[in-house]
Amino acid sequence: MTRRARIEPTMPATTKKLRCAVYTRKSTDEGLEKEFNTLDAQRDACEAYITSQRAEGWVLVRDRYDDGGFSGGTLERPALQRLLRDIQADLVDVIVVYKIDRLSRSLMDFAKLVEVMDAHGVTFVSVTQSFNTTTSMGRLTLNILLSFAQFEREVIGERIRDKFAASRARGMWMGGKVPLGHDVVARKLVVNEDEAPRVRRVFEIFAETGSGIETVARLRAEGGTSKAGRPLDKGDVYKLLNNRTYVGEAAHKGQVYPGEHQGIVPRELWDRAHAVLQVSPRVRANQNRAQTPALLKGMIFGVDGRALSPTHARKNGRLYRYYVAQRVLKGDAAGDTSIVRRVSAAEIEAAVVDQVRALLRQPEIVVGTWRAARREAPDLTEGETQDALHRLDPLWEGLFPAEQARIVHALVEHIVIGPDGADIRMRVDGLARLVRDLGAMAQHTQMAAA
Repeated sequence: MTRRARIEPTMPATTKKLRCAVYTRKSTDEGLEKEFNTLDAQRDACEAYITSQRAEGWVLVRDRYDDGGFSGGTLERPALQRLLRDIQADLVDVIVVYKIDRLSRSLMDFAKLVEVMDAHGVTFVSVTQSFNTTTSMGRLTLNILLSFAQFEREVIGERIRDKFAASRARGMWMGGKVPLGHDVVARKLVVNEDEAPRVRRVFEIFAETGSGIETVARLRAEGGTSKAGRPLDKGDVYKLLNNRTYVGEAAHKGQVYPGEHQGIVPRELWDRAHAVLQVSPRVRANQNRAQTPALLKGMIFGVDGRALSPTHARKNGRLYRYYVAQRVLKGDAAGDTSIVRRVSAAEIEAAVVDQVRALLRQPEIVVGTWRAARREAPDLTEGETQDALHRLDPLWEGLFPAEQARIVHALVEHIVIGPDGADIRMRVDGLARLVRDLGAMAQHTQMAAA
């Protein structure tokens, strides 16, 4: 009897699905606006490779991980960081790239990426460089390729730096923020005839006053603005003073070369301004104090309504300053006890300054200043106004005499000196402007101390 064996049909084993994420990168954003760009080309090649592995269970994930305009020398890339988060969330099994340097050009950074991949069982595949990161040979191949990628990146960087240095040595404009007084035409600097006088004026005022704050005050009074139309501040002034572009030169890493462009500031004016800059701010302040000691000139009067004039005398090499009544100077005050013949400049100036400081601490003055200042600065708070006014005390001693005089003249209407003392009449209409200026004064004092 013939027995027939029963043959059971064999069932194909279920293939495990491998979720594949395609990562693309381009170092610059040039050409990304095109309908089909480099990122699209990389993705097409990767997706075609994934399709060829469909029998192995490879499937493409829907999310796109594209970094356009990001260097491979850093891991701080939006799409890469999102990919790493998805790996840690176990949403990806395979990372597919066109070339390994699209993922990273740094051997150290790539080691970090591989560590994250290994911790979550993720495989890395390059469609143009065949290797498997799960084997020792694959890791060796990967490290060799990454070493060459990093070498290539460093060589490119050196080439760019050398080209930039060579271009600067020829005096060429290499881009960046266009300085006040110039425009860029055909990638070259040309003089802006409307702005150039403004630049020269900065040098002229600073060479004359030796003070950044006084320079700012005069420029604002004259309507001096930056290229964007913003009022120039002290930081702008010092940047202008140190920009060698204005004398027709190009600077690079401490070296100075003749520029292709035309200068704006005459060499003689540049040298005068920089001779002042070589003197420390504190020494310049002392020099200005010796030259302009009369803080209250034109503001101090006798009871007869006539101004007291500043004068001085030297005794044993020491300077003594006074404010003297006009009648005394003319010799017709003999026997008149209704006027003060002479008052110590140091004493009356100290009294006025103390009065100004006390005024700035009074709550009603703070509130009044805040209300006045809000007309031009609606967002200004009462607390900010109070802080600005209180900031004057620690700043005062470091200010140039011209700056001190400007504040006093803005706040003091006049001083009347009589036998019974001094009547100091204040004006509060200048306080609002003082609040805006104090920020710049604080910055000036910090630079003077540096």
